[in-house]
Amino acid sequence: MKLVQVIIAPEKLEAVKDALARAEVYRFTISEVLGTGHQRDRAEVANSALDIEMFRKLKLEIAVNDSFIQPTIDAVMQAAGEDSVGVGKVLVLKLDDVIRIRTGEHGSEAI
Repeated sequence: MKLVQVIIAPEKLEAVKDALARAEVYRFTISEVLGTGHQRDRAEVANSALDIEMFRKLKLEIAVNDSFIQPTIDAVMQAAGEDSVGVGKVLVLKLDDVIRIRTGEHGSEAI
């Protein structure tokens, strides 16, 4: 099982949702986030203060079984992919464990 995190520009959301539905991926969480990457305005190091413009993005978190990893990635890439800076990222993370903060229970006991 993996957690696929997708960072996209807000205007790509409808196309990504449609592509995920065609891939039979219906369960995900969307958060509004701020971030900067290659599209950053200016970043100086040394003794100067950083002046980095933050851009509004959306983050989708999609927990998938192994058989859905590649279809999920393919759907996002097809829907959001274009050759311009700031389109986004796809991160694939292994889900090793789940921990309930209140009790410290792990794995299936924590769900």
